[in-house]
Amino acid sequence: QVQLEESGGGLVQTGGSLRLSCAAAGGVFSVYAVGWFRQAPGKELELVAQINSSGGRTIYADSVKGRFTISRDNAKNTAYLQMVSLKPEDTAVYYCKRAKYSNYDVEGPGYWGQGTQVTVSS
Repeated sequence: QVQLEESGGGLVQTGGSLRLSCAAAGGVFSVYAVGWFRQAPGKELELVAQINSSGGRTIYADSVKGRFTISRDNAKNTAYLQMVSLKPEDTAVYYCKRAKYSNYDVEGPGYWGQGTQVTVSS
């Protein structure tokens, strides 16, 4: 059984920072791509950052480029999302997703965490 658990969300002021963590258990972590998604009220799910299995390649949505950094520590079975210069429009529930199969990206089948709330006050 694969389980992902996000942590690190909270309430911050505009311009603040947060570091989200995604701890994986129940399977091999290092061979799978990981992504961070978010969903704001009334909006569609958005893929904000993704990282390949080794951590050497990353892709960001334009909305967060230059402000968010995705990383992973395969020895700890954990992925991270460092967020700086936060804006009110970053307010959303953030979800971690691990691809179900090696060589699949995170837009395909995968396993999801339950999400962590990030709220940025204006």
